[in-house]
This record gives sequence, C-alpha cells and structure tokens, in this order.
Amino acid sequence: MIEKDRDLAEFIALRRDLHAHPELGFEEERTSALVAQRLRNWGVEVHTGIAGTGVVGVIRGQHPGTRSIGLRADMDALPLQEENQFAHRSQHAGRMHACGHDGHTTMLLAAAWYLSQHRDFAGTVHLIFQPAEEMGKAGARKMIEDGLFERFPCDAVFALHNFALSKVGAFALNPGALMASSNTFRITLRGQGTHASIPHTGVDPVAATIDLAQQLQTLVARQIDSQERALLAVTQIQGSDAPNVIPDTAWVGGTVRTFSLQALDRLEAALRRQAEHTALAHGCTAEVQFTRASPPLMNHAAESAFAAQVMRSIVGDADVDAQFPGVLAAEDFAHMLRVRPGCYAFIGNGAGDHRLPGHGDGPCLIHNRSYDFNDAILPLGATYFVRLAQQWLNQPESSV
Repeated sequence: MIEKDRDLAEFIALRRDLHAHPELGFEEERTSALVAQRLRNWGVEVHTGIAGTGVVGVIRGQHPGTRSIGLRADMDALPLQEENQFAHRSQHAGRMHACGHDGHTTMLLAAAWYLSQHRDFAGTVHLIFQPAEEMGKAGARKMIEDGLFERFPCDAVFALHNFALSKVGAFALNPGALMASSNTFRITLRGQGTHASIPHTGVDPVAATIDLAQQLQTLVARQIDSQERALLAVTQIQGSDAPNVIPDTAWVGGTVRTFSLQALDRLEAALRRQAEHTALAHGCTAEVQFTRASPPLMNHAAESAFAAQVMRSIVGDADVDAQFPGVLAAEDFAHMLRVRPGCYAFIGNGAGDHRLPGHGDGPCLIHNRSYDFNDAILPLGATYFVRLAQQWLNQPESSV
C-alpha cells in the first residue's frame, strides 16, 4: 500500500533511522516515542506504557461492526556489535538491529498510515508494537499480563517476520507448529575441591560434568519419537578457574527446543533424572535450573488459511508456501497465540544482495553482525497487514 516513490523513501528513511538507534528489550524509549508520535500525527488513537515501553494504536473503521483484529510488530534490538559500516549502521556500541525488528516496526507503521486514511472497513484494528521479544524477556507475555487483550480485544492476532527464504518477498507459513519452544537449563554439580595433583582426596565435579554433558547429548534420541523434531544442545561447560585446581562445583548449560509441550515435559524429566543419577555415580549432588522461556508457536488452522489467501492475492500462488516446515528458532508471539487465535508467518528477506556498500563480511542472516533488513519488502509487508485487516474485518459477522 506504499504506492508512491516519495512515500516509500520516507518509510525507508524511517526504517534506517530505527536501525541506527537500536534499543534493547524494555529500554525502547526512543523507539516507543517515535512510534507513538507517528501514529498521533496520522490521527490514530494511541496508548503507551503497556508492559513498560509497549504501544498500541487503535484505528476504528467507518462502518459499524464488532469485530477486531490485532497486528503485532516487535521493536527491540540485540546485544551485538554491528560490523556494517554503511551510513545507517548502529550508533550505539554493543547494540544492533540484527533481527529486522526495525523493518517489522516500519511495515506496521506503514500499514497504520494507510489504514488511518482509508477506514473503509467495519470494526477495529489494534496495532500492537511490542517490546522485548529477544533474549527470553517475553515482552508478549508481559503485555498480556498487563491487560493487553482486556483493554484491546482481538478476535485474532497476526504477525510477520523476515526470514532467509529463497526469494525476496515470498511468504511462508503453516497451520500448526511453525517455531519451537525455547528453554534453557543449567545443572550445577557439587563435589569437594582439592589440588589437581591429589584427586583422590576430593570429589571431582568436573569429571561428573563432562560425563553428564555426553549423556545429555543423547537424550533426544532416547526419549523422543524419531518422527518428531526436538533438540537438546549443550553449549556451556564451566569448571575451575585455575588449571591445577579441582573445584567444589562445576556446571553445564544449554538449550532445549521442541514443537510440543509433551516432548518438552518428557525431555525436562529425563534431564533431571540423568543429572541426579550421574551426580550420584560420581559421589556428587546436582542442582537443576530449567527455564521455560517461550512455548511452541502454534498457528491456528483457520487463521493460517485466511492469511495464506491474503498472501496469494498479493504475490500469487507460487510465492506462498503454506506448508513450510517448522524451524527450531523461537518467538514469543507464541504467548499471544496461546490466548488468541491467529497466525505468524515469514516474508523473504533475500540473501544479502540488497545490502549497501560497507556491509560486513558475514551472511545476511538474522542474529548476524552483518545483517540488514531488505527495504524492498517494506511495501509487501505493509500491504499484507492492510489487506489482512480489511478482509478479516469485512467478513460477514457469522463467519468470524
């Protein structure tokens, strides 16, 4: 719905301004203020301070109707040092829009701009600008706990995320588990420290930790049906700070990803048993910390079918993959989909050919220091949000 070059240039400039000023989760003060001001300039009703820095814009259609739809974009950046050197690179050391949330925010703002001027629909659009999606901070859950859906009722919620699909501007989704649950563990083994030259005088927690790490790597194969995808990765091991000391404690940590809560329950229980038994075998004790940060992201079938239909009206059948396999990354929009029906989808960002001179040597993948959002997909993402809202709200009342 960004049809004029002048308008597109304005939103590209906005996106690059956001990229240059990244803010971490629950610190999105500048971003939140910018979003709120743009919405107010377009005559949109604005509510701020939801879960701290969250913003909700409300656009009511000119026709009577009781339906409502939620469109969500995330605003936060990552604690990464950007390697790009082009003009809109991050101006803040150690912070970077490396996941495209600058683009997601801009796409939803562009949709808000259009919808605010073309209210030929019935019902209400709620524009949800969410803080703190990254790093397990669960901004979506905190917005819900802060009364998001009580204050701004939504019959359905939708979100869009850029992804390294094979074609720029293609769409991908599925009617079930699109993204995995995100969970972390840390297991501390306690023994009795001593000098490394006389190990028989202590109880070595490092040896127990190494043994446990190896056992944990085999849990998925032993506990989860081979037809179901799951992952347990050991990513951290810490023992002594000195080469000649056996410490009192050592620990191992990592991540667990599953596409179902049943598989997650099974893996957590198995992890706890393995920690206890391995510690006992070595004469140690075990303390397990297991944190469930985000549940599996489960799309709803009817809303996914509706979203795919809207996508096909924009880019055609060939560029919509409605049976995209789930990915083991996680997304806290899953919290919203647990309490409201809806659909989360991907839009192709390309392989990096769009990046300006001065980009880093790395690939244009999310969470990479050389990443940059592809401004060419801003009109597509905005158009998707606009048509989704219009067509969802203009359905006959009995069909929703």
